[in-house]
Amino acid sequence: MNTVQSLLAELDRVANTRRYIASVEILDLGRMMLKARLYIDRELFVQVYRNDRFHTTNFVLIQAGRRIFARDELGGVWHRHPGADPEFHDASAEGRRPVTLEEFMDEVEQVIDELGL
Repeated sequence: MNTVQSLLAELDRVANTRRYIASVEILDLGRMMLKARLYIDRELFVQVYRNDRFHTTNFVLIQAGRRIFARDELGGVWHRHPGADPEFHDASAEGRRPVTLEEFMDEVEQVIDELGL
């Protein structure tokens, strides 16, 4: 399960093992909340948000200020915004599957490859 503490550790691992990550920025950090960005380049990054109190997690791939892929957990229930239609809420079994940041980054690599980024 994702928590602020587990995501902080995962951010460090991702930054140190995925060579395409240019930098990590912690935007906000509290005992129960985290907001961070993993920059691939200036216009392409993964935003990570976690609120332990409300069991909310958001992993979002953003390009030029627009969501192009995401997975969200709201109150412990997950859904996905697929790369082909990032406004769609995929509540299928795959869309509802909980993911770690590492798993999301694997998906990000696939989306980046498919979109030629």
